[in-house]
Amino acid sequence: MARETRIGCWSGAWGDSPAYAPQLVERGEVDYLVADHLAEVTMALLARRRMRDADRGFVPDVVESLAPLLGRIRDGGLRVITNGGGLDPRGCAAALGAAAARAGVELRIGVVMGDDLLDRADELCGEALVAAGSPRRPMTLNAYLGARPICAALDRGADVVVTGRCADSALALGALMHEFGWDDQDYDRLSAGSLVGHVLECGAQCTGGLFTDWESVPGWDDMGAPIAVCREDGTATITKAPGTGGLVSVGSVAEQIVYEIGDPGAYVLPDVVCDWRAVRVEQRGPDRVTLSGARGRPPTTTYKATAAYHAGHRLVGTVMVGGPDAGAKARRAGHAILARAERLAGATGHAPFTETSVEVIGAGDTYGPDRRDDAAREVVLKVAARHPDADALTVLGREVAPAALAMAPGITGLFAGRPRPAAALGIASVLVSKEQVPVSVHFDDAVHEVAVAPGDGGVPVTSTPLKVASGEHGDQSGERVPLGRIAHARSGDKGNDANIGVIARRPEYLRLIREQVTAERVRAFFDHHLDGDVTAWELPGLHAVNFLLTDVLGGAGGTTSLRYDPQGKAYASMLLELPIIVPRDLLDRGGLAAGSAR
Repeated sequence: MARETRIGCWSGAWGDSPAYAPQLVERGEVDYLVADHLAEVTMALLARRRMRDADRGFVPDVVESLAPLLGRIRDGGLRVITNGGGLDPRGCAAALGAAAARAGVELRIGVVMGDDLLDRADELCGEALVAAGSPRRPMTLNAYLGARPICAALDRGADVVVTGRCADSALALGALMHEFGWDDQDYDRLSAGSLVGHVLECGAQCTGGLFTDWESVPGWDDMGAPIAVCREDGTATITKAPGTGGLVSVGSVAEQIVYEIGDPGAYVLPDVVCDWRAVRVEQRGPDRVTLSGARGRPPTTTYKATAAYHAGHRLVGTVMVGGPDAGAKARRAGHAILARAERLAGATGHAPFTETSVEVIGAGDTYGPDRRDDAAREVVLKVAARHPDADALTVLGREVAPAALAMAPGITGLFAGRPRPAAALGIASVLVSKEQVPVSVHFDDAVHEVAVAPGDGGVPVTSTPLKVASGEHGDQSGERVPLGRIAHARSGDKGNDANIGVIARRPEYLRLIREQVTAERVRAFFDHHLDGDVTAWELPGLHAVNFLLTDVLGGAGGTTSLRYDPQGKAYASMLLELPIIVPRDLLDRGGLAAGSAR
């Protein structure tokens, strides 16, 4: 029998539930515990946190979650890998080491260093930063390192590996490179290991969290953390701890595969350029799904590096409005609040707001002006604005509550108090040569340089976008149904872009998705948000189509956007309402009655 190693993910984001780490330690029978705490928004939030306290540049969840478990982790021989070091991986390692000392547990902690490029920002990419929207001296600048330094730390006997910024999937790939001895030219296996890491990185999202068919997922109160049972040939089985809630199915895992990717034939990571178009997901028993078919090509010679920078200030305030015509009342109140605040701020010498937003949630505003429902009977009114000066936004914050006395009847829900301005932190990404980024692993005072594969100088070969010939929209006879009847979907964000992966429920439905859910229709559906374009690619192995929407989220990252959904999390669910025409024999063959919800 082929040798296997088991990797469990105990965190998919900063602030994830503390229940997952003990669940995996006690019931998961895992060899490795990995935790992804970082995102583009998270790095910006850590920058804001570090501004208030220089010693708070790492994610505190690492120590809080692991401290009670360190004895069992040591006794079970588990190894831990986390990127919760954030902007201060050495500080995170020191805090974790102190917790281990208090518990009487000896741990060898390796710290991956090299991602922090802030001190060399102008030298490495000054002009590129300015072109991307960031000042030459941003608040942070961190390269997305790969899996090789994690593997190097494990090779040197690390019980715990703490990193700063790295590719999310590198956490699992580093463990697999160490465990199976994969070298830097094993591109297909590196792609397969990256696929495992990509599926695991968001925690319970692949075990039924956010699943389109949410009503079929049991046990939301005790969701199972994901576990990957990995083999040397790169194949893997996704499962979860026995007796936990959640659902590991072809659909739940496929949704995670398409999450936050662009071109599926050229998904660029530090260690490999992945081609996941032929990836197959197969059910092999209850809560057991296998992955296969990943392919890889040489990586590029550059790292992606992301900067966080000051982008003024923003304020967001919300109230509830109830009763007849609540949507119309709320919309009028929102515009009146902004007009009044801008007038009052102007009287004290402030320039107009640089950007404003009114959204009436519950009255269709996130769907666009053509789908508004001013007659909605209960809504949440959101007013928001941006300005270089926080004092101008303080005026707006004072004017939200008075609307309950002077404007529409039915305004309530002011229990959150007066909204306050917050720093808006923009995100910009650039490319930095790997040759200019030395990487090392630190064990206390010992420093070990890590040789990283230089990559291929060529530009990654992109796959051909999906095109539908003019007039090729299939048979227009049949049943008009929502897209959700034949597909499920997942959406995510990268900077100001979003993707929506649409996965056919049965292979024969893929043709209908290709023909009717075109880039042009997706562009029209999100036209009220879209400042860029829409590109579509097919993933035949998953019977899926991935759509990339550029410049669609209203800002340079979730910490600047004024939208109620600044990361496009609801986009997939919304698109599943798109009407399509399905031949009746296909609906019957799919087991979907004409009047069913899906």
